[in-house]
Amino acid sequence: MAATSGSIFGAMLQEFDGAARILNLEPGIWKILTHPKRQIIVSCPVQMDNGEIEVFCGFRVQYNITLGPAKGGIRYHPGVSLHEVTALAAWMTWKCAVAHIPFGGGKGGVICDPTRMSRRELEALTRRYIAEIIDAIGPEKDVPAPDVNTNEQIMAWVMDTYSMHVGHTTTSVVTGKPLEMGGSLGRHEATGRGVTIVARESAKHVGFSIAGATVAIQGFGNVGSVSATLLARAGAKVVAITDWKGGVHNGKGLDVEKLLDYVRQHKTVDGFAGGEPITNDRLFRLDVDVLIPAALENQITMENAPEVRAKVVVEGANGPTTPDAHQHLHQRGIFVVPDILANSSGVTASYFEWVQDRYGYFWTEKEVNERLEAKMCEAFNAVLQTSLKYKVDMRTAAYIVAIGRVATVTRLRGMYA
Repeated sequence: MAATSGSIFGAMLQEFDGAARILNLEPGIWKILTHPKRQIIVSCPVQMDNGEIEVFCGFRVQYNITLGPAKGGIRYHPGVSLHEVTALAAWMTWKCAVAHIPFGGGKGGVICDPTRMSRRELEALTRRYIAEIIDAIGPEKDVPAPDVNTNEQIMAWVMDTYSMHVGHTTTSVVTGKPLEMGGSLGRHEATGRGVTIVARESAKHVGFSIAGATVAIQGFGNVGSVSATLLARAGAKVVAITDWKGGVHNGKGLDVEKLLDYVRQHKTVDGFAGGEPITNDRLFRLDVDVLIPAALENQITMENAPEVRAKVVVEGANGPTTPDAHQHLHQRGIFVVPDILANSSGVTASYFEWVQDRYGYFWTEKEVNERLEAKMCEAFNAVLQTSLKYKVDMRTAAYIVAIGRVATVTRLRGMYA
């Protein structure tokens, strides 16, 4: 698989293989589930503001659509590659299956630097990219969403471009839209809310209450800030938070609401007067009940894993723990909730938006949150019981659940030839 032999995809395969062996997955299904169904590469010519033509390279990968339409974000970044997009589409396959929602896995991206592009250039790029992949997307084919450097406005352009091509308004072609265009209440907070729910359920399993528990969070973007807010409201003591620039630590607990106000003004937690400065290295070494890496991938490695002292690690980010480091934490008795379970609430809320758009009737925020709570508890319990049944860590158990569901439907659908 030359097109997908990057290290990110290799890490996914390593996790897949361990679970597949436990399931005694037959060779034919194994082959199907380790190959992407469709990889699309497109050229997107755009006239820039200076009058020159630039041609951007875009990708859309539909890794597996056995359970339903492909689902996954679109990212704009100079480092986007087919390797990365394929690996992320594979992860979305397992994340949707773990969450028990009727979606397959997809992902898209365009190689560009959006920080150096005007609003008009971004709109032109978005519309051209969608026009190039339009035959492959749709409410029953592939439903994109926001990802790195994309947002509600870009999703609005996606929806409008698709709608103009098909001749009628189709809100369900994309999720993460503005509320006025068929977005869902509760979507913004969903991933952080899901992280909070699984942190609470993990604490129960390990033997302590989230109320009064100490928490350290790496990352104070959408996931980290919402997790901090909701955990504090649940009675947890958030003692340390770091972001891209710095961090703050207060053993008595940070005032999260004041920190949020500070970040709105300064765009960073660095310099907040409610505690002492702290680095990421020190944050990972704190003696806390719950550690939430909610920033970047490969943050907990064999270099710092031996010094992690948390009882529970909840992966708010995608791939924050390397496979070797995860095994080390598990062997030390640290309860690790993997990313494909911990942050699957984001795609679950996207599923809710898709359902509401197709139904033409929208739920209250309370209803969205209640349904999210039910789905996350269902997913957590399914993975936990699988972990106990097979005597494996939660990551392996999550892959067993996900692969088992996709494999079962693959067998039932049979081989088309």
